[in-house]
Amino acid sequence: MRRTSGPGTLTGMQFPDALTRLGGVATRAQVLELVSRGTLRRALADGSALRLGRGRYGLVGLADAPRAAVSVSGVVSFRSAALHHGWAVKTVPVHPDVTVPRKRHLRPGDRSVITPHFADLGPDRIHDGVTTRRQTLEDCLRGLPFDEALAVADSALRRGSIQPAGLSALAAGLRGAGSGQARRVAAAASGRAANPFESVLRALSLEVQGLALVPQLPVSAPGFWVQPDLVDPRLRLVVEADSFSWHGSRGALREDARRYTNLVARGWTVLRYSWEDVMLDPDHVRSTLAMTTALLARQAEVRVPALRHSGARR
Repeated sequence: MRRTSGPGTLTGMQFPDALTRLGGVATRAQVLELVSRGTLRRALADGSALRLGRGRYGLVGLADAPRAAVSVSGVVSFRSAALHHGWAVKTVPVHPDVTVPRKRHLRPGDRSVITPHFADLGPDRIHDGVTTRRQTLEDCLRGLPFDEALAVADSALRRGSIQPAGLSALAAGLRGAGSGQARRVAAAASGRAANPFESVLRALSLEVQGLALVPQLPVSAPGFWVQPDLVDPRLRLVVEADSFSWHGSRGALREDARRYTNLVARGWTVLRYSWEDVMLDPDHVRSTLAMTTALLARQAEVRVPALRHSGARR
């Protein structure tokens, strides 16, 4: 669910910080959830915002990746290539990801301007100095940490760059190091995740036994309808990636509070996590998800015999 801020939340956020939280590339609508129109206009005017196309923006540093790759006779790859293709990432690389031939010897200072990867890529795997979409997906799915790989896969699906069946087929065809993880990522990927924040939260939830969160699953009742970020319908658990927008109001705060109150009143448990929780303190997220899952599972075990004993239908 999309939320609005109260006083003292993200009203002072600068464009680069907002875009970093959104995964390095974002639409105008996504950007304006975190900064004002004035901030966006100033960023475009002073060069701190990079216009990627109609209604799409990226970090200015994205333009440095091709130059860095050329300087070491390599190609833009991994997260930097994902950003080039318009896919959001969990972590925007400090130095561009660049793939160079396996036998290439880097100079002492090269690693201060690039994050190197080594592979011998055929010409069919490269286009205009950047790994192709297919090669980029293969690299990310098998070579990045699971949560980062899931963020890229979700974004590629969300952008329509590949369909779920195509992603599964791509992963199934991989062999060697990282191919098992690639298939796990493809099986878990969903274009319904709104951003890397939600993707990483879902990746953490997959580590919790007994928890099966579905992204953007509607929850409804007579006169009530919401679409939370993540839902486990069996446990009646809602998990929210709590993004606060720049433009808040008392009315929006009231509406937000009512949504959560209505969920709890109808028997749902609601957990809310901030961006800092998910990105900087994953142990807290995992432990609280695990504790809540165990608690709800125990409650379900208690309820079932009572319902059967009373003759009530489930």
